[in-house]
Amino acid sequence: MNELSNTLRRLVVRVGQGSLMFSTTDNQGQVDFEHFPITSSITMAANLRQALQTSNLLREQYQRTLVMVDSPVLMVPSDLFHKEEQEALYHHAFTLREHHSVMSTILPDLNCVALFSIGRDLLTVINDHLAHPTVIAAMAPVWRHMHQRSYTGIHQKLYGYFHDHRLEVFSFGKNRFRFCNTYAVNNSNNALYFLLAAWKQLGLEPDHDELHLVGTLPDEEALMGEAKKFVKRVFYINPTGEFNRAPVTQIAGMPYDLMTLFVKGR
Repeated sequence: MNELSNTLRRLVVRVGQGSLMFSTTDNQGQVDFEHFPITSSITMAANLRQALQTSNLLREQYQRTLVMVDSPVLMVPSDLFHKEEQEALYHHAFTLREHHSVMSTILPDLNCVALFSIGRDLLTVINDHLAHPTVIAAMAPVWRHMHQRSYTGIHQKLYGYFHDHRLEVFSFGKNRFRFCNTYAVNNSNNALYFLLAAWKQLGLEPDHDELHLVGTLPDEEALMGEAKKFVKRVFYINPTGEFNRAPVTQIAGMPYDLMTLFVKGR
């Protein structure tokens, strides 16, 4: 490896709620990806310690690390955000995460700041063992990409991203979120309920506006079919077509937010 490629080498760690993934780009620009098998009976920090001892990707040397954390998010308008208040504000909204450190991802193109949290013991392992870590909300690449995508065409759009047995529902208008919420889903019926509730709250038109779904849909055929009974323009976003057949879209088990990071950046 030459000095330039060594300087640019970055490790990406995705911490999900029950999942741990590592990825990096090799000298030829190909993405190496590892979905680490976690042990549910121990903490995520302990799982990361195990990965540091056994993962092939973590045995390599990196110049920097990007950590994507999938945890509950609180959106704060940029003009109301004060860093010294983020801990109190977040813990007021999410009362069962006292042993977590509150982090922030600034979204300047959306005029807001996403507050999220990470376990303090996990953050300690990251800071002690991974090179120059930067921690961001896992959804940040998706929000930014879909915000740009929302400018195509004349119709308003509602997005639903399915991952980790949850549904992220969001919409944009005038460089801001019009709606942003997360729901636990385990079947197509409750997923459709949450999508249509957001659709109604936003006052979207069933014959004119658009519903875009992406990720691992529960019972995709049934969900798409039922959604089209209420909304005329329903689309499934296929990452292969969306990202012009980028090789990263062919990696089995890689979530859409991680694909978006490698194709579009954070």
